Amino acid sequence: MAQLPARPASGAVAAFLQQVETLPAVHAGTRRQARLVFAIDATASRQPSWDRACHLQAEMFTAAAAHGGIAVQLAYYRGHGEFAATPFLTDAAELARRMGGLACLGGRTQIGRVLAHALHETARERVAALVFVGDAVEEPPDPLCHSAGELGLRGTPVFAFQEGHDGTAREVLRQVAKLSGGAHLALDEGSAAALRDLLRAVAVYAAGGHAALARLPGTAARGLLAQLPAPKPG
Repeated sequence: MAQLPARPASGAVAAFLQQVETLPAVHAGTRRQARLVFAIDATASRQPSWDRACHLQAEMFTAAAAHGGIAVQLAYYRGHGEFAATPFLTDAAELARRMGGLACLGGRTQIGRVLAHALHETARERVAALVFVGDAVEEPPDPLCHSAGELGLRGTPVFAFQEGHDGTAREVLRQVAKLSGGAHLALDEGSAAALRDLLRAVAVYAAGGHAALARLPGTAARGLLAQLPAPKPG
């Protein structure tokens, strides 16, 4: 993958977004269930957030059930370069069991590996959405933006839910979300209710599309809709 300039250029971003606008809509085809990658930063400081996500992940399956269901793959990074992903699961209890057996370990962020993994998965079979929950970005931004743009071209938006108020993470995750056709929202640390509502909203979007999300009440759905591009006709 070619190395991009040292900082994202606003002109390049604008040109890319204009290119995306000309692409035909990506359709889900005849698959029975939408596929969603649920990626979490599992470095040392993140244990309380990991525990919250473990208890809240069932909300995604419940919310998507009315729209044909969903298959969720957990991806995480922790420790010294450790990255792993489960199979795509359709049972909340099984996902909770797998999450419950893991503990967070100190290490640097590996968001680039998360995005590369999502690209690999959606090349095999479309991934309807990538959810990322984290609080820091410790990687050069341009490779992340490049991968996000590739996901956008393949119809896989990134929903970046940032816990805390780190300014660097905010700017990079906003770019990643925008280039992929997704959304970035900041959460107060420990805000389980907000994360729960956002996970529900993304699951509905992944399973039922823009129209299903537009029918969903609540501030979480409205917050996502305000950032998502309008659906292309046809």
